[in-house]
This record gives sequence, C-alpha cells and structure tokens, in this order.
Amino acid sequence: MLRYEGSLWLSDGARRWGGADRVELLAQIGATGSITAAAKAVGMSYKGAWDAVEAMNNLAGEALVLRAAGGRGGGGARLTPRAERLIAAFRGIDAEHRRFVERLAALGDEATDDIHLLRRFTMRTSARNQLAGIVRTVTTGAVNDTVEITLAGGTPLLATVTRESTSSLALAPGRAVVALVKASWVMLGLPDERLRVSASNQLAGTVLRVTPGAVNTEVTVELGGGGIVTAIVTTQSASALGLVEGSEVIAIFDASSVILGVTD
Repeated sequence: MLRYEGSLWLSDGARRWGGADRVELLAQIGATGSITAAAKAVGMSYKGAWDAVEAMNNLAGEALVLRAAGGRGGGGARLTPRAERLIAAFRGIDAEHRRFVERLAALGDEATDDIHLLRRFTMRTSARNQLAGIVRTVTTGAVNDTVEITLAGGTPLLATVTRESTSSLALAPGRAVVALVKASWVMLGLPDERLRVSASNQLAGTVLRVTPGAVNTEVTVELGGGGIVTAIVTTQSASALGLVEGSEVIAIFDASSVILGVTD
C-alpha cells in the first residue's frame, strides 16, 4: 500500500526560509530560552544552530532570536514577537499541508501515476534524451554495477553506474528511474545482420524526423516499443546512411553513456 508523505518549505522568490526543522529550532529556543538546549533537542550542534538562526535573521531582515543573559542550560536566547508569529503561521500552514497530503492519498493509484509523471516533467537536465523506465535487475560488480531497465513498451536498456550510485539512488528491481543520454552520444546504424558493435544498447526504431545542418544533422528516432531517441550525427554520415523519414535504424550507445536519475 502506498503511503504519502510531504514536507513543507517556505520560500520568497530566490530566498528559501526553511521548513519544519528550522521552525522547530525556533520553537525549542522559545521553550528552553537556550540555544544549547534547543540545539540538543533538535539534534544539531551549537554552531549549526546559531548558523541557522543567523541565516533566518538575515532572510527576515530583522532579528528572530536575540541573545539573552543567563537562560536555562546556558547560551541564553529569546524569541522576538516576529519569530513567535512565524512559528504560529508555519504550524497553521503545515496543518493544512498535512490535510492536503491525506486527501491526496485518498485519490488512489491513478492519481499516484499522474503525480509521478508530473514530477518527471519538473526535472531539468542538459541531456536531450530522457527515458522513463523501471529497474529490472541490478548486477553487482567490483567497482561498477550493471542496471537493466525496462522502458515503456518493454524496450530493454542497460546502464553502468558506480556501486556508490547504486546505493545513493537506492537502485533495486521495481525502482522507477529516468535514463538520460546526450544526443551526441547516440550513434545510428542500419539494421543489418552484419552489423556488429560492442555497445550494449542497440535499440531498433524508425526515423521520425531529420533536421539537417551545415555540419551536423539531428535525427529523431521512434523506438519500436514506444519512446523517442534523438541523435546528433554528422551531415555526411546522415547522407551516407540515406536517412530519411521512415528509415529503419538502430540507435546505438554504450551502457556507460547512460546516466540514471530518480525523482524521489
């Protein structure tokens, strides 16, 4: 069963004020009258707590926390009225946010699929090719791991990533990923039994569009199982291969040319 969770952050243009962790730090300062005690309560170092407080003071354009003589637990500090209003406002907004997350969970699996799709749309990258898929297997190596991915329509794709990346991205069977491949890394070949290359990925497709240039030509290929791959090849190569709309081609790129990303 899927479980929805959400975290709330407040921002104003380019300024990012903070979320529950910083507001909780302010609340603990108000409750204890001590930076030391507040930092301990939220699991921060004393220096980290003061760095956070100073950042919030700067962003607010006025003091939220003032040093005070004494104080329970040492490192006396007190909140200004502005900080107290901020805590109250955040808690009110957070309560509404939690209710929103609960209503979202009640919409069911169909809404979940739409939300995941929207999250992919928000990802910005310089790689022209962005292919959504699901991890099928992860084969562990001494340094690098081989990740087999199933794209939409069942098209298989291989990616080689470091073991550290496998761990940090939590790559495992069933994990949704986005495979990124720069157009300049994609080679094109004609379907021929004699075609033999060492590249791991050889995806069959049909030329959808050819955009010629003086030096390079952009070729957009529709994969057999669905999905689009774009390649940048020399104009001379495009001419030699006779690439036109409707041509059957093979999009070729190595597993090491695939960058994997996740949206959560």
